[in-house]
Amino acid sequence: MKVGFIGTGSMGSLLIDAFIHAGVLTPPQITASSRTFAKVQKLAHRHAGLNLSLRNSDTAADSDIVFICVKPLEFKCVIDEIRDVVTPDQIVVSITSPLLLHRLESELPCKVSKIIPSITNLVGSGASLCIHGSRINEEDRYMLENLMSAISKPIRVPESHTRVASDFASCGPAFLAFFLEQWIQAGSELTGMDSRQLNDLAGEMLLGTGKLLTEGGLTPAELQSRVAVPGGITAEALMLLEASLHDVFHKLVRTTHHKYEEDVRKADALFNSEQFNQQQY
Repeated sequence: MKVGFIGTGSMGSLLIDAFIHAGVLTPPQITASSRTFAKVQKLAHRHAGLNLSLRNSDTAADSDIVFICVKPLEFKCVIDEIRDVVTPDQIVVSITSPLLLHRLESELPCKVSKIIPSITNLVGSGASLCIHGSRINEEDRYMLENLMSAISKPIRVPESHTRVASDFASCGPAFLAFFLEQWIQAGSELTGMDSRQLNDLAGEMLLGTGKLLTEGGLTPAELQSRVAVPGGITAEALMLLEASLHDVFHKLVRTTHHKYEEDVRKADALFNSEQFNQQQY
């Protein structure tokens, strides 16, 4: 199996590193291209044998699966470059959630899926969201999800739930990291404890909490009740959090959805504007 990557920024390079470190792909199986060729050269230096490509069309033509790892507003340029070289047997995977499947299928003759990765996949953990197009058959689903299972837990979600699922799977690590950063800073400033040691404690706590919610079968509410003794320290602190964070998570979901809907409109407009211009001539 040959796998191509168009775009080797933060997430593109993360996926390449993760697949190679997991042993599911070897560098010679991978071809990569990027707007900034220096980024591809850096990856090739890190992974001897990785194939470099100067053109996105060559990356697409030489691959069975093509991951497109670019920003929404860069997507149309990539589509224009690869449209004439991909075939019905190939699979194009977008990791960009605002590009809707119906749009991708209308622009490309090949099979299409969306897979939303997470930074946690770099250490073989976390989820990856899988949203498959109408041309993807069960064998294709198995192949894609088996590939992702080497670095994550693949979870199928409907496209209508992409955004809220991404809040947890993809954006969630940043949200939790922000919360922990503020907590660690306060703990260090008020007690004098080394922030690096607090960081270690927080990391181990997150790992254990994650296992309780997955392997342990506890819900967040059950976990709180197990830890918080009525009238105890944890219960007192939870009351403070409940009062201080009232409605903040509703606002968070509304904010991410508003930004997502805005990005969908902008990305769609790029294609619609070209169609409109073609109709004028």
